[in-house]
Amino acid sequence: MSGSAVALLAACASGRARVRRTTPLTATQTSSSPTTSPPATVDDTASTVPSPSPVVTGPAIYVGRGSALSVGVALTFHTAGDPAIVEDILDQARRLDARLTFFLVGDWAAAHPGVVEQVLAAGHDLGNHTWSHIDLAALDASEMYDEIQRCATVLRAQTGSIGKWFRPSQIDVPTAAILEQAGRVGYTTSVGYDVDPLDYTNPGALVVEQRVRASLHPGAIVSLHTLYPGTAAAFGPIVTAIRAQGLEPVATTAVLGH
Repeated sequence: MSGSAVALLAACASGRARVRRTTPLTATQTSSSPTTSPPATVDDTASTVPSPSPVVTGPAIYVGRGSALSVGVALTFHTAGDPAIVEDILDQARRLDARLTFFLVGDWAAAHPGVVEQVLAAGHDLGNHTWSHIDLAALDASEMYDEIQRCATVLRAQTGSIGKWFRPSQIDVPTAAILEQAGRVGYTTSVGYDVDPLDYTNPGALVVEQRVRASLHPGAIVSLHTLYPGTAAAFGPIVTAIRAQGLEPVATTAVLGH
């Protein structure tokens, strides 16, 4: 197991890493506020075409859920660990015609460029989940920037783009300092989530599926991890549950509408 996988496993399993920080944010940055973007469609086939880094003039904006008018649900994966689990999820997504979002830990992505290529080729969204999955809020500004920038550098080298989305490591709601540094790197949006089945506690496939199903709603952003076979086993039933509610599993681009 790579160093990034060990760090991610330890962070996700610790209670400290899952405490939601409460640094005040502006009204547009609160996770409970729906995005004001226009309604999303489920046609996100162009979501992963490499594009230049956005021109950012200020801090990234935190978004914790999609529009309530969306018919999509974004399944987002904190990505490190055994590449075979990632490939299993990719294979299931292909068979089920589902679009996903993978927030890559940078040193893991650097060690597994072939898997990153598979994610991109399959039409999924890619995002930045820092270089080493460190407790980002514990760093000073220059260290925060370095963690985000190093992952962005890997993404650009492997895909031609830094990716559209950022998600900080070991913190749910980013601080103002984290948002500032993400903007400096070139990210306009820090993506949170509002459905968390706690799969990092490794409760097994049935529990993960039941928790997601109980919390589904239009525009939901679901937090999942590629560290556990149970999460991979829950993936198919989760997709079935989403469609049973008249929704569709789509990439974050489709849920946020931009």
